[in-house]
Amino acid sequence: MTSALSFGFRRPLSLALRGLILRRFSSSSNPLHCFAEEDKHDGTEKRDPPHHNRPTFIHPAAIVHPEAILGQGVSIGPFCTIGPSAKVGNACQLYPGSHVFGNTELGDNCVLMVGAVVGDDLPGHTVIGCNNTIGHHAVVGAKCQDMKYKDHAHTAGAIVVHQFCHIGSFSFIGGGSVVSQDIPKYMMVSGERAQLRGLNLEGLRRHGFSVAEIRSLRAAYRKIFMPINANLGGVEDRMVQVEQDEELVLVPTVRSMLQSIRDSFAEDRRGICKFRSWIET
Repeated sequence: MTSALSFGFRRPLSLALRGLILRRFSSSSNPLHCFAEEDKHDGTEKRDPPHHNRPTFIHPAAIVHPEAILGQGVSIGPFCTIGPSAKVGNACQLYPGSHVFGNTELGDNCVLMVGAVVGDDLPGHTVIGCNNTIGHHAVVGAKCQDMKYKDHAHTAGAIVVHQFCHIGSFSFIGGGSVVSQDIPKYMMVSGERAQLRGLNLEGLRRHGFSVAEIRSLRAAYRKIFMPINANLGGVEDRMVQVEQDEELVLVPTVRSMLQSIRDSFAEDRRGICKFRSWIET
């Protein structure tokens, strides 16, 4: 089996030659799908900075396969590797020693910190949405078949994500976490077997969510995952109660969070990360 670090050549291509062989695509024809387009009813998308004025930089010590597809304004640091089936979106930044392998797509404005590894040369498809940050030495989509990682998610360092998992938009993964199930939108997880730890409140504030939106999300989260008594049924029953709340059901971000949770319980999904119910008796 061919090693993920071996593409049939060892020495970096010259910058002039790279300029001739790297296929580039503009934002208007970008084949990489940004999941925020699916969530426009949220009113939470933020305009990304323009990438057409950013120069493309590929360090001489980086290895980029000639069949890889790079967007405009990418920055690829030393000792990075990009495989032949990789697609890297506009304005992505790869810090030193980060790697993209296999049938992997990075959306626009993603950041791979030092030592991060995304994808693997195995059958399957790893999709990373737009505006995501993959932390130091994090491993995402390796030794797996399919994985989806949506927009504006952020990971700390040294995390591992299991195959077939979906990482929701605006979520956060704490350092050293092992994620084996889905993370719904807007939520924060951590732990050796990652558990829900609440909403990604700081991330939501930084991305411009209003005080009213965050207050509504917190109220909905508490109803679903922190019930006041043991007679409120399971997660699905509590979600129905949120949907019956005349105020919460009118908030687009709450409806989007509910749909994200419900999608994770589909037959072809892995369910959501474990959580601890704080029930008053």
